[in-house]
Amino acid sequence: MPPELSTFQDGLTHILIIDDDRKLAALIRDYLVPLGYYIEIVHTGPEGAERALATPWHAIILDVMLPGCDGFEVLKRIRAKSAVPILMLTARGEEADRIVGLEIGADDYLPKTFSTRELLARIRAVTRRSTLAHTAPAEPAVKEIIVGTVRLNLDARVATQKDVPLVLTPVEFDILTSLMKSRGRIKSREALIESLRDRQYEVFDRSIDVHIAALRKKLGDDAHEPRYIRTVRSAGYMFINPAA
Repeated sequence: MPPELSTFQDGLTHILIIDDDRKLAALIRDYLVPLGYYIEIVHTGPEGAERALATPWHAIILDVMLPGCDGFEVLKRIRAKSAVPILMLTARGEEADRIVGLEIGADDYLPKTFSTRELLARIRAVTRRSTLAHTAPAEPAVKEIIVGTVRLNLDARVATQKDVPLVLTPVEFDILTSLMKSRGRIKSREALIESLRDRQYEVFDRSIDVHIAALRKKLGDDAHEPRYIRTVRSAGYMFINPAA
């Protein structure tokens, strides 16, 4: 579940860094701490997964290459229990790594050639979205969306299917909200990108496809015989009224 913001009593933005590159992790810490961030650093995969789930965080910076278990396995363990925003780092920056990370549930991806300013902008974007998820009032006319067996509570940002909670990342929740609000109508990839809360960094069409694939998996949907999300070739996606 997302962290309760009331548990952060110091007014700082709490970031966990999981990276075995001690020099880089220390550089990130030394850059962020004067800007109002509380930073903890761990250097192995198993330790990172344990620490990530032991206490609330505003966001996690997660390296792909880790001793003990890699960043993808750490991401899976975290996503099984938490929707905390996760920014993944990779030394390689290959498209395949980005796609795998997004498919598992990462919110954003950066190669390790990033500038500190770019890192800060992306951290601010994912943490701002997380904060808005807890503090922004729901639109007066729409506090809940129900389509078939899927229910969204926009105030609490909770999604359920047949009254069973769905563990969604902030990006997945925003995409699902946009699709369900427009049920029966096509939403282009560009429109879905625009619907993401305060997403001020670059998003590609392909990343939307990966998030859609993750949503289908969590809904138990089939892209070939969809009951929830239909692909409309060369146009985008449509949330359909599923059979009860």
